[in-house]
Amino acid sequence: MGRDLARAQALVSSPPAPPLLLASTSPQRRAILQQLGIPFDVVAPAYEELDPPDADPVELVREHARGKARSVADGARDRPVLGVDTTVVLDGALYAKPADAAEAEAMLEQLAGRTHAVVSGLCLLTPAWEELHDATTYVTFRALTPRDLARHLAGGEWEGRAGGYAIQGVGASLVERIEGDYLNVVGLPAALLVRLLAERFAGTYGFG
Repeated sequence: MGRDLARAQALVSSPPAPPLLLASTSPQRRAILQQLGIPFDVVAPAYEELDPPDADPVELVREHARGKARSVADGARDRPVLGVDTTVVLDGALYAKPADAAEAEAMLEQLAGRTHAVVSGLCLLTPAWEELHDATTYVTFRALTPRDLARHLAGGEWEGRAGGYAIQGVGASLVERIEGDYLNVVGLPAALLVRLLAERFAGTYGFG
């Protein structure tokens, strides 16, 4: 027991992990990394996202995640770079960030009472290697009345949100159940990231 405790204490007191370089200005992604205790710095990606309506959702989010990560990699100074992209999918159609309240209302009307997919691409890279993956969480909305929609839209939480809602906010009231990683719906597939850090940097970030 004593040796095990000493070993654990040695691991905890090891040199600090190099901060990840997060290629995103999303406050949700920052909050998730803070929640997980992963050190990071933020750099806005120099990458333009294009979302063709007929694009394959999985390939699209993977491409965006990699594009964001690569766009800031030159300034990483050998630190791991993290790029993430997330979209909402129903019946093969993409539900990106609504342009206005009318578009948000139309999205929510279509998602109401049905199960949609929240699909994220994640790219973790260093000068030596690149990991590119995707994760999917299924979210079922309850049936929504006109009053439900009006209340949600009036709050303005739909702005800048794929699918027109934020599950970590008032948008939670729209949800009946989820299947998969909850934090993926918030904005970052945390279970996937933790697995990659455990595999690639065993012990460095406290995982593996």
